[in-house]
Amino acid sequence: MSNALNVFFVGDIVGAPGLQLVEKLLKQYLEKYHVDFCVVNGENVTDGKGVSEQDAKTLFGLGVHVITTGNHLWDRWQSRALLAKEKNILRPLNYPRENGGHGYVLYDMKEKGQVGVINLQGRTYMQPIDDPFRAADWAISKIANETKVIFIDMHAEASAEKMAIAWHLDGRVSAIVGTHTHVPTADARILPKGTAFITDVGMTGPYDSVIGMKKEIAIRRFLTQTPHKFEMASHDVRLCGVYVRIDRESGKATKIEQVIFPEF
Repeated sequence: MSNALNVFFVGDIVGAPGLQLVEKLLKQYLEKYHVDFCVVNGENVTDGKGVSEQDAKTLFGLGVHVITTGNHLWDRWQSRALLAKEKNILRPLNYPRENGGHGYVLYDMKEKGQVGVINLQGRTYMQPIDDPFRAADWAISKIANETKVIFIDMHAEASAEKMAIAWHLDGRVSAIVGTHTHVPTADARILPKGTAFITDVGMTGPYDSVIGMKKEIAIRRFLTQTPHKFEMASHDVRLCGVYVRIDRESGKATKIEQVIFPEF
């Protein structure tokens, strides 16, 4: 049996357009990269706000093992009940502990070993929640006794914050992928101590938009500086993801490859 563990991550799935493209394309990527473990960020999958039980069921049925989220998870009240009963749907670990759900999971892949997945959220230009750096340190101390393969979704606005936590954790986790901005960055790489990193994977959703929202509404919000009802866009739908190959024994990444389909 190969000592490599192949992981595929799909960035922020936005609404029905994003989910439909995942339903259409995910299988071919799982086959192309001989994927052992699949993670998706689903915080925007249900009408752009949160994740419903039905959409989660659809994703798990496609071969997804863990769904990560972020700040918009809380916009859908029903998401809370889902977090309470589904340990493989994560919410950011560093929200106050009074919130339900799990911020990390240790997933048993049987003969392929265990995979730790941690969901974090940044604080710069976002809610003033608990420290993601110390939360990561704590979770890693729990997971490292069971596996060296640790994958992190860092859901954050500021590129600098994502980069800082990647350098802070280099060599202690297998991969850190950034989400939240919905804009893919061109910096996928492996850091010196073996941690794969990309600042933002980008969204899987409609790019004829302003980060998923209808252009006219987004422009009106900026022009008037007042709220307007969120409406999902629907055209020019693309899938953004990353493939990461990890050495199961050392937990270090040996390859990271960005996926954007169709290309810009």
